[in-house]
Amino acid sequence: MVDVGIPEIIQGGMGVGVSSWRLARAVAATGQLGVVSGVALDVMLARRLQQGDPEGHVRRALAHFPVPAVARSVLQRYFVAGGLPAGRPFRPVPRLGLTPRRDGQQLIVVANFAEVFLAKEGHDGPVGVNYLEKIQMATPAAVYGAMLAGVDYVLMGAGLPTEIPGLLDALAAHRPARLSVTVQGARPGEEHHVALDPPALLGELPGPLRRPRLLAIVSSATLALYLARDQSTRPDGFVLETAVAGGHSARPRGKLTLDDAGEPVYGPRDEVDVPKVAALGLPFWLAGGQTGPHRLAAARAAGAAGIQVGTAFALCRESGIEPRLRLQLLRQAGRGELVVRNDVRASPTGFPFKVAAMAGTTADDQVYAERPRMCDLSYLRTPFRRPDGAVGYRCPAEPVDEFVRKGGLAEETAGSRCLCNGLVATIGLGQQRAGGQAEPPLVTLGQDVAFLAHLTRDGDDYPAADVVAYLLGEAPIRRNG
Repeated sequence: MVDVGIPEIIQGGMGVGVSSWRLARAVAATGQLGVVSGVALDVMLARRLQQGDPEGHVRRALAHFPVPAVARSVLQRYFVAGGLPAGRPFRPVPRLGLTPRRDGQQLIVVANFAEVFLAKEGHDGPVGVNYLEKIQMATPAAVYGAMLAGVDYVLMGAGLPTEIPGLLDALAAHRPARLSVTVQGARPGEEHHVALDPPALLGELPGPLRRPRLLAIVSSATLALYLARDQSTRPDGFVLETAVAGGHSARPRGKLTLDDAGEPVYGPRDEVDVPKVAALGLPFWLAGGQTGPHRLAAARAAGAAGIQVGTAFALCRESGIEPRLRLQLLRQAGRGELVVRNDVRASPTGFPFKVAAMAGTTADDQVYAERPRMCDLSYLRTPFRRPDGAVGYRCPAEPVDEFVRKGGLAEETAGSRCLCNGLVATIGLGQQRAGGQAEPPLVTLGQDVAFLAHLTRDGDDYPAADVVAYLLGEAPIRRNG
């Protein structure tokens, strides 16, 4: 493995496309770890091509894909010269499943390759990709595509990546690999998995790949110790994330208690025992409310390699958030009006999820109520065992009658937002619906935005390099009013 060094700062892999290749490249160019979000890259690439790829970045990346015939098939399927006419819906991509379609797996591989390739272009800094363990059915193809582009780090949270070390080993040698998939209601002895066969999928193979380092994102020392106890599950390091970080967070330990605002209450049992993790001897980073040079110094003093920072990068100029929406967030934060709630019902996964309270998004109850319920992207749908032993799929954000017909409980659907469509809309790639309605966005951020006082004035703009400079305390902050 080529030594890419141990960064002090990890830029968080946020949302769907918020941690874009532009953001990761800007951070990596400073020598710190730039990270792209690996969630839903297939639908992102397909929709960018259907928009006509006006700047040519996607097609430039695909021109470097090591198996040109596969890249050409993706272009032929999705590229629309000049872009789709206004109001025309995007063509769908194959949905995830235990028996994935070949063209669907190829699209995932190509999309992950393209995002990492663009992030690594033009510099020699380290680039990582962030995946959610709970989106298991996409993981083998996604990881393989990122590895084809030479990704340096794989970060994985929202579950325990016990099988990922072995998956990385197999894919580095282009060997067939498979990953276990959790199926609700599966009986003892029933095993389910998703498989990837690189030679069969691509038809031809490049030389051996470099195995990236794996960082497991965990919320407790107990989970870190569990992963580190065996060579087959041991990652190359940890990110220790607290509940104030954006996106999903772990449930509080013990009985769930809500405060007056309806948010889960965390206590001493939810604090990470940092000395226990440090004793493992693996590098680790602290995450969640870590935006500041004093936080970096404290983390280093506690034995950490550094910190992971998300929200400060999510609001910077290179972020993938649609520009008008991002500037609206900055203005609200600058006026002290930005509210981010840790909603226990919003996510179909059942985990608390941070939602920015913004008009015009599905965080607004009226917008949520007016949006027809549907599950057409389906990244967060759950496989379940049907009475006949076959596997079905359901999501609490789909139509209530469909969810109940599949064996779900109606009360599980209350307040459940469609994160897949909402997060894709947040980066300007929302689907066009019948009647000319555009899919409304949904914004997730961390709950600590105090750093903005050091980075911006009155909601003005700032680049990712300013965030890095502020965290390192190496340069005065540039003002961009």
